[in-house]
Amino acid sequence: MPLHAVLEEKLSLALAPTRAFALTRRDARLAAVPGKVHAVIGMRRAGKTTFLLQLLGERRATLAPELALYLSFDDERLAGIEVEQLGFLLEEHYRRQPALRGRQTVHWFLDEIQLVPGWERFVRRALDSEKVEIAVSGSSARMLSREVHSSLRGRGMATVIRPFGFREFLRHRGEEPTKAPRRWTPAERSLVEMRFREFLVEGGFPEAQGLPAALRIELLQGYVDTVLFRDVVERYGVSQVTALRWLVRQCLRNPAGSFSVHRLHRDLRAQGHGVAKDAVHAMLGHLLDAFLLSAVPLATESERQRNSNPRKIYPADPGLIRAFDASGRTNLGHALETVVLNELERRRVEVAYVKTRDGLEVDFLARHPAAGEELLQVCADPSAPDTLAREVRALGVAACQHPRAVRRLLVPDRDAVVRVSDAALTVQPAYEWLLAAPGED
Repeated sequence: MPLHAVLEEKLSLALAPTRAFALTRRDARLAAVPGKVHAVIGMRRAGKTTFLLQLLGERRATLAPELALYLSFDDERLAGIEVEQLGFLLEEHYRRQPALRGRQTVHWFLDEIQLVPGWERFVRRALDSEKVEIAVSGSSARMLSREVHSSLRGRGMATVIRPFGFREFLRHRGEEPTKAPRRWTPAERSLVEMRFREFLVEGGFPEAQGLPAALRIELLQGYVDTVLFRDVVERYGVSQVTALRWLVRQCLRNPAGSFSVHRLHRDLRAQGHGVAKDAVHAMLGHLLDAFLLSAVPLATESERQRNSNPRKIYPADPGLIRAFDASGRTNLGHALETVVLNELERRRVEVAYVKTRDGLEVDFLARHPAAGEELLQVCADPSAPDTLAREVRALGVAACQHPRAVRRLLVPDRDAVVRVSDAALTVQPAYEWLLAAPGED
């Protein structure tokens, strides 16, 4: 079939009434900035396409089909498509709907757009010459946040889609709470606590929901392999694949650990991998770009200290921990930390960890754009007196450095909530904090 015929067919399908199918609503939102190209980015299989379809459904709830169109370029018949054909799509749409041109805004949702070389030129021209709003999505290998800004010359706004947060995890099961935690019945709280323990193990990748453990682990391991080969090896030409896989396993098996390039370089060489220290730095950067890992720096105003101190590394989802750790350890504390960090990133806050002068650590210092600072300490087992004393003391010392910060000790469940002598310290189950809107108590 000629390329133009394929494009006409896809345009006709895009104009058809939206098919009714169930989507779990995501909490992400496009930035309310007009005149921008909205780039939906994130790790593979996190739900970017579903989010575009959610946006399409929201627009079509109030607009005619010809004013909101979704097209996917992940079609083997479009192999070799050039940017000029995108212009053909735009013109063909207006030939079919001439009354729209210059009068009404048309919303375009373009999925896997990175498969069209030079797509950025098309969307810039369309924004400048037509009444359109454009949202695009594609592989994390070719649509990085910094590249969206540079390639679109300041016209791009990135929205990151991550695996389900805990509220979305409950919503997917039809169990999202409609009341504040203080109004839950004992049965409602027990259900939330049961689901939270499941969430810490299974994670939030949409396709992994409800799968048996063995199948879920196989699926998640496959996701990571795809990231490694498609988003790192192919894109950056990494030749030391064995060293890269070893690095990934170390990071996923040891979440919340300090990342020391020197130590990892030494360990790699001890394993027989002749990899340069700069290459280890580069590999980590590629894995961060692919959204597989997140790195939390030390909280300091000194750029030199921030760069010279180790960063703490976390996986994109708690389910990845169990998928790569065959030791049988529960990893409850690491999973809790991972879930809290992912929620902070979902709330778009600046995150660092605090190290006090006497060597104690606070897991997270969160700087909310409009809600001040928050010191968050995650404690998997506050029943141990020494552990509780250490965590509370660390928060108290860190408060001297950050006196305006709200302090929270997050524990796994209601039974783990303990009384502390510090009236300014909030001790609460982590799931209550996760289900609260930012700034709520």
